[in-house]
Amino acid sequence: MASLAQLRTTMAATIILTLVVFVGFLGAVSLLYSAATEMNLSPVDTLLGSFVLALVFLGIQFLISPSIVAWSTRLHYLGQGEYPWLENTVKQLAATSGVRMPRLAIVPSPAPNAFVFGNSSSNMTLAVHEGLLRQLNEDEVRGVIAHELGHIKHRDSIVMTVLSAIPLLAYMIARSTLFMSSGSRDRDRSAGYIALAGAVGLMVYFIAQLLVLRLSRLREHFADAYSGYLTGSPRSLESALTKIAYGLSLRPEDPHGVRALYISDPALAKSEVEGILDRRQEFDLDRDGVLDERELHLAMEKEARSTWQGLNEAFSTHPPTYKRILLLRQIEGEIRQGTDEQGIYKRI
Repeated sequence: MASLAQLRTTMAATIILTLVVFVGFLGAVSLLYSAATEMNLSPVDTLLGSFVLALVFLGIQFLISPSIVAWSTRLHYLGQGEYPWLENTVKQLAATSGVRMPRLAIVPSPAPNAFVFGNSSSNMTLAVHEGLLRQLNEDEVRGVIAHELGHIKHRDSIVMTVLSAIPLLAYMIARSTLFMSSGSRDRDRSAGYIALAGAVGLMVYFIAQLLVLRLSRLREHFADAYSGYLTGSPRSLESALTKIAYGLSLRPEDPHGVRALYISDPALAKSEVEGILDRRQEFDLDRDGVLDERELHLAMEKEARSTWQGLNEAFSTHPPTYKRILLLRQIEGEIRQGTDEQGIYKRI
């Protein structure tokens, strides 16, 4: 498991590389478009035009995404006094972390999950599923809330909203250019340039998507780390993540479209738990044929000590639960040694 310093460096490098790939893609498409249309525009002019269009698209994505999330999750914004314990807990942790108190909302879902979203530090919402409040104890819920406040402190929602639009934009350009080339009656060099631009777009979409997913996993690690330091109890979040994975694995509904925002991806949780169930004889301590939460927790602990890595991790928005447990164990050791949280987070 990488140290927090290594995570920070890798995260910064991923952001820079994603932007470099995107700018290079715009430049390549601009040159190919100029060559295909034989327009009297310099490469600089076409690049600037492409860049402006990209900024417009990113701006629209940035502005409307909070409304889409709120509508699609059917959340209910809380009035003052509706959930006193939740309100007081968030208020206390937000004050300790130095972030503005987010708006609170409840999602009417039995699945144990939580997420934050918004497009500015002054317009953030913390949404908690009803299932999370029912299935976790207060210390575990505090660990989850601290994780979500970590996302707010690190501006993860804002960063990921912008960067996640890059592969989408590349895909849209690729589809449109490939459609233009396939439908063109002109099979000369111009059509070839357009088809090449589409192929470049598909390649950039794939690369950018992998980079954005990697960044998403890194930011989840950072939020986990922040929760451990803010609450002083990494074990609380560790226990919460296990219960969340167990609870999500029992839910029959399909994963939601905003699953990248959740503290745990339902699809990944189901896959992880199913993998453990395939080896249930190894973890079924009471031999009743069923893995309960305690036995699943022990299985997660064993996975945390192993070196196994899923081949599909590169395509996941969240790190495997066992990797998150491993980092939380590392943080617990650092806390026992008196590590200064401010010294680690002041540059984030």
